[in-house]
Amino acid sequence: MKSPGSNTLCFILIVIYFSQATLNLNLEPIVHPSILQEQELAGKEPLSKRQAVATSSPVAEDYTVDIEISFENASFLEPIKAYLNNLSFPVLGNSTDKSTYILSIVVTTVCGPAGNEVWCSCKAGYRWPRERCLHNLTCQGHDSSLSGHHCNCLKQLPPKGPFCQPRGDVTLRMSVRLNVDFPEDLKNSSSALYRSYKTDLEIAFWKGYSTLSGFKSVIVTGFRPGSVVVSFEVTATTPSPESIHKANEQVIQSLNQTYKMDYSSFQAVTSNETKFSVIPEVIFEGDTVTLMCENEVLSSNVSWYHVDRNIDIQNSSRFFVYTSVFNNMTSVSRLTIHNATQSDAGEYICKLTLDIFEYESRKKIDVTAIRISAIKETKVTCDNNPVSLECCSEKNANWSNIEWKQEGEINIPGTPETNQEFNCSKYTIKADGTQCPSGSSGTKVVYTCEFISTHGARSSKDIEVTFTSVGDNSSHKGEAHEFLRHMMEMSTVQSTTGNSVETTKAQEQQANLTITPDPISVSEGQNFSIICNSDVSNYDEVYWNTSAGTKIHQKFYTTRRYPHGAESVLTVEASTREWNGTYHCIFKYKNSYSIATKDVTIHPLPLQPNILIDPLQAAVPCKGSYNFKCCIEEDEDYEVTFQMDSLFFPAAKEVNGKRVCYKYRHNFTANSTPWCPKNVEMFCHFKNVANNSVRSPSMKLDLVSGRNVMCIDPVIGVGEPGKVIQKLCQFSHIPSSPDSLIGGIITYKCEGCQWKVKRNDCISAPINSLLHLAEALIKSPSQDEKLLTYLHHLSVSTSNVEHEISSFPGNLGAIINILDLLSTVPTKVNLKMMTHILSTVNVILGKPALSTWTILQQQQTNESSRLLDSMERFSRALQSEDGTDLSISHTNVQMRGIVIKTGNPKDYRQSFVFSDTDLWGNVVIDESQLESLQPDSSIVTVAFPTLKTILAQDVQAENFAKSLVMTTTVSDHITLPFRISMTFKNNNPSGRVPRCVFWNFNLANHTGGWDSDGCYVKEVDGDSVSCTCDHLTSFSILMSPDSPDPSSLLKILLDIISYIGLGFSILSLAACLVVEAVVWKSVTKNRTSYMRHICIVNIATSLLVADIWFIVAAAIHDHHYPLNKTACVAATFFVHFFYLSVFFWMLTLGLMLFYRLVFILHDASKSVQKAIAFSLGYGCPLVISVITVGATQPQEVYTRKNACWLNWEDTKALLAFVIPALIIVVVNVTITVVVITKILRPSIGDKPSKQEKSSLFQISKSIGVLTPLLGLTWGFGLSTVFQGSNAVFHIVFTLLNAFQGLFILLFGCLWDQKVQEALLNKFSLSRWSSQHSKSTSLGSSTPVFSMSSPISRRFNNLFGKTGTYNVSTPETTSSSLENSSSAYSLLS
Repeated sequence: MKSPGSNTLCFILIVIYFSQATLNLNLEPIVHPSILQEQELAGKEPLSKRQAVATSSPVAEDYTVDIEISFENASFLEPIKAYLNNLSFPVLGNSTDKSTYILSIVVTTVCGPAGNEVWCSCKAGYRWPRERCLHNLTCQGHDSSLSGHHCNCLKQLPPKGPFCQPRGDVTLRMSVRLNVDFPEDLKNSSSALYRSYKTDLEIAFWKGYSTLSGFKSVIVTGFRPGSVVVSFEVTATTPSPESIHKANEQVIQSLNQTYKMDYSSFQAVTSNETKFSVIPEVIFEGDTVTLMCENEVLSSNVSWYHVDRNIDIQNSSRFFVYTSVFNNMTSVSRLTIHNATQSDAGEYICKLTLDIFEYESRKKIDVTAIRISAIKETKVTCDNNPVSLECCSEKNANWSNIEWKQEGEINIPGTPETNQEFNCSKYTIKADGTQCPSGSSGTKVVYTCEFISTHGARSSKDIEVTFTSVGDNSSHKGEAHEFLRHMMEMSTVQSTTGNSVETTKAQEQQANLTITPDPISVSEGQNFSIICNSDVSNYDEVYWNTSAGTKIHQKFYTTRRYPHGAESVLTVEASTREWNGTYHCIFKYKNSYSIATKDVTIHPLPLQPNILIDPLQAAVPCKGSYNFKCCIEEDEDYEVTFQMDSLFFPAAKEVNGKRVCYKYRHNFTANSTPWCPKNVEMFCHFKNVANNSVRSPSMKLDLVSGRNVMCIDPVIGVGEPGKVIQKLCQFSHIPSSPDSLIGGIITYKCEGCQWKVKRNDCISAPINSLLHLAEALIKSPSQDEKLLTYLHHLSVSTSNVEHEISSFPGNLGAIINILDLLSTVPTKVNLKMMTHILSTVNVILGKPALSTWTILQQQQTNESSRLLDSMERFSRALQSEDGTDLSISHTNVQMRGIVIKTGNPKDYRQSFVFSDTDLWGNVVIDESQLESLQPDSSIVTVAFPTLKTILAQDVQAENFAKSLVMTTTVSDHITLPFRISMTFKNNNPSGRVPRCVFWNFNLANHTGGWDSDGCYVKEVDGDSVSCTCDHLTSFSILMSPDSPDPSSLLKILLDIISYIGLGFSILSLAACLVVEAVVWKSVTKNRTSYMRHICIVNIATSLLVADIWFIVAAAIHDHHYPLNKTACVAATFFVHFFYLSVFFWMLTLGLMLFYRLVFILHDASKSVQKAIAFSLGYGCPLVISVITVGATQPQEVYTRKNACWLNWEDTKALLAFVIPALIIVVVNVTITVVVITKILRPSIGDKPSKQEKSSLFQISKSIGVLTPLLGLTWGFGLSTVFQGSNAVFHIVFTLLNAFQGLFILLFGCLWDQKVQEALLNKFSLSRWSSQHSKSTSLGSSTPVFSMSSPISRRFNNLFGKTGTYNVSTPETTSSSLENSSSAYSLLS
């Protein structure tokens, strides 16, 4: 098909033919010209075999062929359709082949222009396959789509098919009521009355429903009481409600009125349109179960019914029904059952209603109890021998977590180990004498194993353990900890508040520790720090532990060494309840441990982000009232008050499931008059037992008069047209359960008289729970230990709710937030963790989520950049535990990596192939680069086939190259340049120059962007692009928007013009300077000529140096080698400075011309003119160049990434050249206009008839001289600054600019009559000189520029001056020849 901009129209035919011989289909007699395209349908051959009959004769077969016919004129369509409709089938397919017949030809798909797009719509009885609708843009609001069945129209014809397909047959189970008494004979199908009713009704039904598209049959299936209810079945292709209504009307008209058929009682039920799924497949008591119905019929009227309990299901504390429309193509209804019990088992019905249609689907679920087996009690001797406690589950539930807890007077932690194969968990404890102190023998501790399923089911078992000591050692006082097990050589152990552990070895130093003496008691959200000082500066390791032996994450503490001691400080910026307990500061030196302990008390207090407020913002009538609400997810003893201005109000407490809300209703009636209209803020304050308080975010209210209020809603509030407000999704119209809190914000806008959703950033309950857990984890002291379990839970949960993540931007953004938070936690990531991470990423980068990414990127532009940054942090932390190579593969992400071994490392070579997207790429790092890396460091590459589409959403379409994004990281810190080579497959070659780019997170105000710094294209071979870069990060390729293809004619032409022109220009400028040096004394006898030639010499000099530096810059910039940055900066600076000097000297020349024409009577001295000229010619360019490099080079954004010239993409430094050039061009154009205007002004005594030809000649010569000298040719250069400018401007500018030096030689030097005379006088023989003198005296009598010439008199009569007034300086008025020369030099 042609591009959308053309007026092409095409349609697709389905030709069904019958053949007993070789296929030989010729369409030319039917339509000419025609295009037969072989389209593969769902992996089948383009010719679809419909049936085959096995006989002894040649096999008779039916085939279906899709044919695409394209033509320019849309008027051809109707005649062709009329021709096809008039054909009588079967048609002999070929006059020479008598065994092939065309049975039917049907138009299925018609594509035609719609504005700037091409719309492809299906004809009646056909529709696009559902997979086409999911992966292509649909025509929104297209009229031809049947009600309830969208995707009848696509934008652009799918390139690989299939086309519109026939709608399948649907059997409608319908019923209608007859308002007559029910006769008992209708229960007997063999009775005469039954047969009479059936015959009359079927005749009427046949007349009515035969008008339906694809109608097959209608059968009466029975009668039942309720007056008389007739049940019947209609078989047809998918009908629309409108067609059914018309058919129903026809039925009533065709039926005898004595039957009294009730038109309003028609109902239709179909069961073959709904997809019913249940998650999880195996359900345990306590699980959260999701039953989901998907239907292509667009309707939110869905009801759920539990058959066994005979109830309609409504939203409650355990049941939650939510219905939505996905991608405007599918209705999705979810029934969520929280904390499932065995009474919830049974059959469920999901029923969607649209008009008279009911779409019903059924599914039966079973709920299984969890049974845990374990020994109830056991005894353990504190002799340092390991003892294992074991729990096993009778059912395999793919447990997401198995937790062990203990409760008792002593704390003896153990090590858990899970065996998924046998559904068992083992907990190994080793108790020594220090953990069973004297007097504690016989102490009982209850250990609890709790099995937690992926979907929330829990079951636990208690094991009672009795600890007995083997002896009593009174020297063991206080607490002893897990690390003591490593100190077997110790003979003495001492423990006090500042515990110190010594060894008997005299050579090991003893450290005395002192710790913060004051008690630490803070509330949640507040900070605290513990300072631990040692009087010994020698130590091997310093760390902090909890009383249970859990190591604190190292990001929470810092350690400093001093000459006579050391200090370690544990700092917690925002404490949580997990920090409540005892902490140990431990200094280790060899086998000696020094310990100090500190107790920390954390009082419960809600964190401000966890306080849910309602409203976020609202409008209230001045004489109205409003309910304010603050909710938290805990039931603690808080004192809560509401505050407005300086007034405080008590709150009422309400507990609903997990949620505890505090409410207050404020009445604005009493004092609204002085307030209205006004903006007010309300806060709620939570105060705990420690007398610490936290204030909620503000609730903003607009008090309005109410006169213009149009939108009124009990949940959202009131608003005027155009009013936009935000609400927490938890308190909006979106259904929610008290036990499962949804997150996010929804935005409403008042349109007309209704609130409509403008933006939905809601986060579903399961994902919102994951987000809260991630936020808590990064504040946890033991976040390292919890990370693996959480990542596993995240991976499983995202797979289970993949549809919700792919459908809603809020859910997708929440997963990105989670990954971003978690990537800041680990110092080390193992392969198991990375597997869970990539499993999660694979879900959010799947094709179903791409459209949701588009919405998310419009709202938050850096989400894809944050995801990529998170993945790089995870990759840098990845380490192999056993030194093996690293490899993980998914559909949408692959990872490869190696661990650097000692010895001679081999080249790093990794390849990636994604068959689904037809993309591949590979990475190579030379072994010489790997030698500088530390042993056991890892190199990891992660490849993404779909991330490029997401990252490139803000890149222009023509810059987009479909390729992989590959990010390579090294765990070792790299200081030297690191060379990496990559090869990409480009699925979208556009003829433009490929650019190798990396994702620079610092661009675009730290939202990220593609950058080519340090990367270059090494080779382009068809659809393969090889790149080399000198750093590591995320790489891909783009198509350059400005650079033509190196092999294109335009590029070759521009290069030839530039090189030849620059060669001529440099030679011409050198020749110009030589000529000026030779004739200097002869042509600078007056002040005007002197200044004019000063300008010419400096213009030539500046342009000569600029051209030389231009060649240097071109030599530095080579596509095959990286740029030398220092040389590139220097070349850019000098090119910028000297080109600016050319402009400013042109400005000086123009201003001098203007000065001599306008201010004739004013005459400045030569020294003053020279000082002004040099200040303007070199001073201004120097100031501009220095400021530009000083302002941009510290950030390394002075030059372009791929050329030695001023930067445009990041800092717009190019404007430092463009703006002065533009101003100078405008000034010089103005001077040119003034000069020409003065020439055309007639002087007194001139005869116009004699002046006409001379005036035209003078004007043309003035323009010819002034244009190259005053830089007007650079006006063409300004048009090339803008992206996408026409190639003609590039050619003209290159041509004029390259030959600028030649222009200056010709027009600035050699065209000057005085220069010509001086050269002739200096180099000609005497006879040539004599002959020249004659011609000169003859020609001087009335030269064009002599004082007696009419045109010259006009220059002398500027601004009303008359006669033969001489504008030259007084000291040069001795001869008429000098006078004429002076006037000439003024123009040339």
